[in-house]
Amino acid sequence: MSKPQNPVQMAVIGAAHGIKGELRVKTFTGEPMALADYGPLYAKDGRAFQIIDIRPANTVMVVRFKGIADRNAAEALAGTELFVDRSMLPDDGEEDEFYHADLVGLEVRDDKGAVIGKVVAVHNFGGGDILDVTLGGRKGVLIPFTQAAVPQVSIAEGFLRVDPAAAGLVEDEDGDAPREEDFGAKGRPRGPREAGGNR
Repeated sequence: MSKPQNPVQMAVIGAAHGIKGELRVKTFTGEPMALADYGPLYAKDGRAFQIIDIRPANTVMVVRFKGIADRNAAEALAGTELFVDRSMLPDDGEEDEFYHADLVGLEVRDDKGAVIGKVVAVHNFGGGDILDVTLGGRKGVLIPFTQAAVPQVSIAEGFLRVDPAAAGLVEDEDGDAPREEDFGAKGRPRGPREAGGNR
């Protein structure tokens, strides 16, 4: 196999580790040691990387790749993203587990079933998965990928359903949307007066 047709990122290479060509690698697999179980990993440009040794080290894995024998060769790989083809990944996960690659491209439907957008990316900045959705051709809107905000996902049918209120797409009934007078001269929200918002 050369370059994956439907790539799924499995890891990213970090800094060199020692002088014998080992590298620190951050994995995105459920079990970090399983990175070696997927066969060759591929860079975006199609280069293949075969793992010959892997071991844990703090929050990353230390990996030795075939053909990388010294620190100089290892340093040249820093920042390289590693992928496998989606077909190499098992489909035996739990009912509410999804690969990010399977979510990208799904139609987004509201609670009435009307198509309102499309998933263009899935992000995780440390607080959980967030769907990047284009709504009606506008710029992306970020929706939390939670059971409340996204109560239904159907990969087979090609859509997911969002609850517009839980996803933050509509103003709540209390009318708590910020008003223009709530912002100061610099365009930043002013807090309540008792918290010093009158500055």
